Amino acid sequence: MERKRTGILVFDDVEVLDFCGPFEVFAVARREEAKRREEPSPFDVFLVAERAEAIVTAGGMKVLAACGFDDCPPLDILVVPGGWGTRRAMGNERLIGWIAGRAPEVEILASVCTGALLLGRAGLLDGKRATTHWRSLDWMAELFPTTRVERQLHFVEEGRLFTSAGISAGIDMTLRIVARVCGQAVARAAARQMEYPFPESDSRRIALPPP
Repeated sequence: MERKRTGILVFDDVEVLDFCGPFEVFAVARREEAKRREEPSPFDVFLVAERAEAIVTAGGMKVLAACGFDDCPPLDILVVPGGWGTRRAMGNERLIGWIAGRAPEVEILASVCTGALLLGRAGLLDGKRATTHWRSLDWMAELFPTTRVERQLHFVEEGRLFTSAGISAGIDMTLRIVARVCGQAVARAAARQMEYPFPESDSRRIALPPP
């Protein structure tokens, strides 16, 4: 079966777990658990940056993307992470334009944490339900008044659009994407491989801090 070409966007000051968490979920998934060592993941997952050169994440990790915008192949799934760098990325017209251009082509469009703000800036959250990091919920509501901001959900499934709360929530969201594409058994096996609890619902697992 053809593998799903899965691109995860990275940019300077991206939050590490925002992109590494989903990357790990996609990478460890297997259609047949018994052939884990013999067969590849059903997801061909790789990093995409504006240019195919090193970016510096939040915390100082240097990461080299597999390709840049100009040579990125067609995608089936696009994941947009967040982090402090989204503040600058929201003003990057080329980056926002690339997201807007790729979005109609993919089967699944997803964001982690404040990556949702990049989707919003690209006009992709208009009239949609979405969520983001708890610290940015009010900001999202202010920036995108036609978006229904979900404040009590760990992740939101809105058709082919997936958005998650902050940082580690991207793992839960991605497990649900794997379930959507490959079925519950494959997603649960991936969670077991990671020694991570499979998200049985989209409810928040932690209480929001007081305002």
